[in-house]
Amino acid sequence: MKTPLGLIFALAAMTSVSCTTLPSTPVESGFSFEDPFVSDVIGVKEKHLSPAFWIKPDADKIILTAAEIDTFNAQNIASDDTLNDVRAMPDRLNRDDLLSHIRSISNIPGYPRIYTDGTTVTEADFARYEASLNLDAIAADNPVRFALAVKRTSIRTYPTDDLLFSHDATDRDIERFQESTLFPGDAVAVLHESADGEWALIQSYNYTAWAPLSDLAIGTRARVFDYVDSDNFLLITGDKVSTVFNPEVPEVSELSLDMGVRVPLSRPDALSTNLYGQNPYLNHMVLLPVRDADGGLDFKHALIQRKADVHVGYLPYTQSNIIKQAFKFLGERYGWGHRYHGRDCTGFVSEVYRSFGIVLPRNSGDQRDGNIGVNDRYQKNQDQDSKIARLKQASPGDLVYIPGHVLMVLGQSDGEPFAIHDVHGMRYKLPDGTLYSGTLNGVSITPILPLEFNSTESYVDHILSIKTVR
Repeated sequence: MKTPLGLIFALAAMTSVSCTTLPSTPVESGFSFEDPFVSDVIGVKEKHLSPAFWIKPDADKIILTAAEIDTFNAQNIASDDTLNDVRAMPDRLNRDDLLSHIRSISNIPGYPRIYTDGTTVTEADFARYEASLNLDAIAADNPVRFALAVKRTSIRTYPTDDLLFSHDATDRDIERFQESTLFPGDAVAVLHESADGEWALIQSYNYTAWAPLSDLAIGTRARVFDYVDSDNFLLITGDKVSTVFNPEVPEVSELSLDMGVRVPLSRPDALSTNLYGQNPYLNHMVLLPVRDADGGLDFKHALIQRKADVHVGYLPYTQSNIIKQAFKFLGERYGWGHRYHGRDCTGFVSEVYRSFGIVLPRNSGDQRDGNIGVNDRYQKNQDQDSKIARLKQASPGDLVYIPGHVLMVLGQSDGEPFAIHDVHGMRYKLPDGTLYSGTLNGVSITPILPLEFNSTESYVDHILSIKTVR
């Protein structure tokens, strides 16, 4: 999925490595406080850190209308095997189909693993994880249920919270059982339960994995998708927005909602002047899924401040909005598979595009190899000139893929294409030819053309695809 090769990129140095420090500006009181811009990322200046720098005069032109995006999504779901119409799942799965779903995600890795403390994961440990799959409980005919996620929750390779890492990992950022995340209100099909009854194998619109049952509310197909299909909804457009605190329903009090989450608006007359002891007139009132005492689907009202970074309906799909949305994550800590309450490279681009109602495959290889959008494809070590020419013509929002990683184009600065991307590490060559290795571990801005992939191959050599989402 999100392989470490794609998390390490290299910047070719045109000058020596140094930290850029800009002078501080004295404040009117006579006191001077310093917070200089310091960076070892060559080519990045403070001017590049503002979305306004990248937004050009024609950037508000609509790329696709809402109706065109609906058609775009429908065509992609129909043609791309990594995207799923969850509402079209059958009522039942036979044994072979269910096993196929399980084995699409849960398999003993071919490489050794360690736990957080460095202890080796043994064959007995993997046998325990295999037993948790509850394969003996699979019948000839198995019911499919439906649910809504009630909170942000990790989805996993196996039904366990155990943390596993590559045997040679030097840090604990890339956890090998972490696959992705569900957000509040995400609809899933529930296909199977773990042996301990605490985990569910779920199918979301772009992933199959194991989710904690305690973070799902089971409902009828109709009730789940009536909620999802509400056409009067509030969209989270900030990186994260929380519901207003209330003392009565902790499940929807200060609930964190990430960019791209949509929640139905609902303001019944009976609640129009008092919700949980607060007058809601300065807030959006929304409906959120919760679990009842038996784990079934229920709904509760919640408030989101009108001043919050939200929008009624999807944002218009424009270059200006792509840039603004991407910048809202700038500096956020990198999170492999959405760990650390953050996101990884593909999660980053997916959440930006969810702001417009556009759905993308979860993993970089699936995004890269699929036919979504307009694609220019290349071979490794293919003539650099054609790749460079394409990069210099790239528009904001274009996606650049190397093995295991994706960058989003911002535009050109001094004739050089720049990108914003969620990235783990960086390498670039020093003037004497040695390789500098550094850490980014967050949503970062970098130039593209001077990149070195390693000490002998250029970054451009490894570009496999450049995609325009339209």
